[in-house]
Amino acid sequence: MSAVLDLPAASASLREFIDRHRRLFVVTGAGCSTGSGIPDYRDEAGQWKRPQPVNFQAFMGDAAVRRRYWARSLIGWRRFGQARPNAVHAALAALEAHGRVELLLTQNVDRLHQAAGSGAVIDLHGRLDRVRCMACEKRHDRDGFQQRLEACNPQWRDLDAGQAPDGDADLDGVDFSGFRVPACSACGGVLKPDVVFFGESVPRERVARAMEHLQRSDAVLVVGSSLMVYSGYRFVQAAALAGLPVAAINRGHTRADALLSLKVEDDCGRALAFLLGSGSR
Repeated sequence: MSAVLDLPAASASLREFIDRHRRLFVVTGAGCSTGSGIPDYRDEAGQWKRPQPVNFQAFMGDAAVRRRYWARSLIGWRRFGQARPNAVHAALAALEAHGRVELLLTQNVDRLHQAAGSGAVIDLHGRLDRVRCMACEKRHDRDGFQQRLEACNPQWRDLDAGQAPDGDADLDGVDFSGFRVPACSACGGVLKPDVVFFGESVPRERVARAMEHLQRSDAVLVVGSSLMVYSGYRFVQAAALAGLPVAAINRGHTRADALLSLKVEDDCGRALAFLLGSGSR
């Protein structure tokens, strides 16, 4: 288990950890993107701040659930789609530019790591900027789908609501029964965000590809994730079983606390700021 260090000591230890390990397997979570205005799901105890996200089985099996999801997404996408990378994304892109990243495995669906310049990225839970047909597998651009949503529901264009995680909006007390959800333009099938919902499995080939990178790594760095979801935690668990050291930057509890050799409880951007200075490796 990681030692409890004060922030200056933890910061020095983090620099030493990154300097000592040349092929880092980086796992990122929602804490990377809060600085870009995208809310996170969990508090410092790892508990839900709000009701859990929509379940895959409910989305696929109930048209009313799909109407509610897409109505809220129509509003939430306006801000989510405009989010820009912050200093955390820039720091990790700089780390890759210096040849230190074997893979960046992100649990986020916002593509902000790629926008900041990271190239060795696997989007573990998919990407929200695409919409997938569940019948024919055709992918649709989310911005284009936004235009279709607004064209089908012109009375919703002027509605606003508080921003929620992953392009959702806190739109409650509204009648969704008249909301129209466009079908796939290619086959008429059900459209779903090209992301992994709760109750849905991460594609096996995606997991296998990430595990191959983990085998070529010499350490793991977790940035901004409580790892409460098993799909991300499994990689830290596998690293620990293989004897790889694991460091984490996260405010509050993580599921992997007992597996960490170093934990920095600080803002991710502040903890990694040294990577953007003259001392970056």
